[in-house]
Amino acid sequence: MKRVIVGITGATGTIYGVRLMELMRTDPGIEIHLVMSKSAKLTLKMEHDLELSYINGLAHEVHDPGNIGATISSGSFHSEGMIVAPCSVKTMSNIASGNTGDLISRAADVILKERRTLIVAVRETPLHLGHLENLTKLARIGAVIFPPVPAFYNRPNSLMEIVDQSCMRMLDQLHIHL
Repeated sequence: MKRVIVGITGATGTIYGVRLMELMRTDPGIEIHLVMSKSAKLTLKMEHDLELSYINGLAHEVHDPGNIGATISSGSFHSEGMIVAPCSVKTMSNIASGNTGDLISRAADVILKERRTLIVAVRETPLHLGHLENLTKLARIGAVIFPPVPAFYNRPNSLMEIVDQSCMRMLDQLHIHL
């Protein structure tokens, strides 16, 4: 069984986290652990008509964002890695600086220290020098910086095709091929 941690933060683009879980649910060999920040729940209401119960139902286990003692915050919790999608600049900066005051940043920190794959789908633009320095710091310590930039060479016919292309590429980083 492959385990994947999904963190959803308050940045716009919550569809990325939701769609990642929908795609992974097609493989019964993947166990999904979800952490959503309080801000993510607010953003979700603005961006979608989806119920929180639906999103929670996509995960095998849902973790409270304030529970920094959750199983996923331990190096002994084996996983393929973690995807933070979307990743707010706040969360990205917390991870880069080792500020582990919430479960998303704590779990991400553990993923990095255990040399597992951490993917941060940063959804801010434009970026200033401080953002770029934090992203560089994350890349240096092993994170995959993955801004979900739309691809058009595949001539997408819908927004979901654009989202799916980014999500499938994120999953490729974890060696998950659906």
